[in-house]
Amino acid sequence: MELPFLTIKQASTLIKQKELSPLELTKSILERIQEKDEKLNTYITVLSEKALESAKKAEEEISSGNYLGPLHGIPLGLKDIFVTKDITTTCGSKMLENFIPPYDATVTQKLLDSGAVILGKNNMDEFAMGSSTETSYFGPTANPWDLERVPGGSSGGSASATAASLCLGSVGTDTGGSIRQPAALCGVVGMKPTYGRVSRFGMIAFASSLDQAGPLTNTVEDTAIILNAISGADPKDSTCLDIPVPDYTQSLKSDLKGLKIGIPKEYFVDGMDKDVENASKKAISEMENLGAEILEISLPHTQYAVLTYYIIAPSEASSNLARYDGVKYGFRAEGAQTLRDMYFKTRAQGFGDEVKRRIMLGTYALSSGYYDAYYLKAQKVRTLIKNDFDEAFKNVDAIVAPTTPEVAFKIGEKTQDPIKMYLSDVLTIPCNIAGLPGISIPCGYSSNGLPIGIQVLGKPFDEETVIHVAHAYENNTNWAKKRPEV
Repeated sequence: MELPFLTIKQASTLIKQKELSPLELTKSILERIQEKDEKLNTYITVLSEKALESAKKAEEEISSGNYLGPLHGIPLGLKDIFVTKDITTTCGSKMLENFIPPYDATVTQKLLDSGAVILGKNNMDEFAMGSSTETSYFGPTANPWDLERVPGGSSGGSASATAASLCLGSVGTDTGGSIRQPAALCGVVGMKPTYGRVSRFGMIAFASSLDQAGPLTNTVEDTAIILNAISGADPKDSTCLDIPVPDYTQSLKSDLKGLKIGIPKEYFVDGMDKDVENASKKAISEMENLGAEILEISLPHTQYAVLTYYIIAPSEASSNLARYDGVKYGFRAEGAQTLRDMYFKTRAQGFGDEVKRRIMLGTYALSSGYYDAYYLKAQKVRTLIKNDFDEAFKNVDAIVAPTTPEVAFKIGEKTQDPIKMYLSDVLTIPCNIAGLPGISIPCGYSSNGLPIGIQVLGKPFDEETVIHVAHAYENNTNWAKKRPEV
């Protein structure tokens, strides 16, 4: 097998046994990036020299008997939302086009501490606002299964790079489905951990009560390996909980005997792509064959999830993005005569249309006289959605549903219709609103050969059951073995 097509587990086994050189592995993937990324645009910044230095250092450490674990010497991508010391961090925006942070995000630091080689910063929707990686200031990313289609978003660069073997895995973020939706559309595994499981320190904020970092990889086992490395308490993030982190690789079981899996009837929405519906139902039957007890459940407030999300997320974004004003860092517009003028011009020129749209939505929802009608009401509905899940989990161990209502759509197809675009996340948003762990895994292909994903949702901090269900299904099917021909 060619080196870029190895899984993290395969590569780390060979590296540990000193049968594979991290330097050789890194070189082979950098060559592939150079050859393929022009048409995919999965990276904003490629760190060729730094990556080769890290790989050389990893090789020397391993040779001298100082092996750090399964990510030592493994080349990974990193969504350009995580700050990286002395390395440009843009968040896909003109506003931060030349921003070089003076420190590392906790996720960045944990990957470095585990000996991983950071290949570069993956493309993304601007400030993580989008479902297609078309809002990036650095141009859209293409889906490796069909270059005329989107990879999903906002972690589209991470998903596309992973699927196209331009990294062995990546770490993205999920605010309303931004890991799971692109994972489904690109035919890879993507996991959003429980809110508070992974530190948000140094992860550029979009919606602080919803954002969570997680892995995108080619197998569930690889996801477990990265999750082990990035999880855990962080004194720099007060929302990151100090509870023990299990070894997720211990949850990789091959059957589902004794597990009860709930299928929410509300997730098979009207207008769902027939191929997606059929593949999802087949996957659920396969889980039943593996020993799971399948129960139909109801999550009655699902219909309000998108509406709730598009009040809470823009409100938090409007507050978080107030800091980008041209004063301390980032883009500053030229030719301003007054301070007020500088603010106006900087924000008008520095933000793209989608970011401006969400700032305006959020500012309106938080404004005097409207706060109770919108933001406060949305928070109350959020509680109802969370209560639906709490009620369901009294009877089931995990919930399984389609990840997206359709396969990857064409680039430009939804850019003129924001509502249509927002509905791309209709099945992933409830998980974020309730703060639950969720994973998307490949479960088939459409009639025109595009990937389809199914998601497994679990109880808070029960990533183990989510990984167990996902791995057992993956282990007994062949979907994860297929890669696109770029």
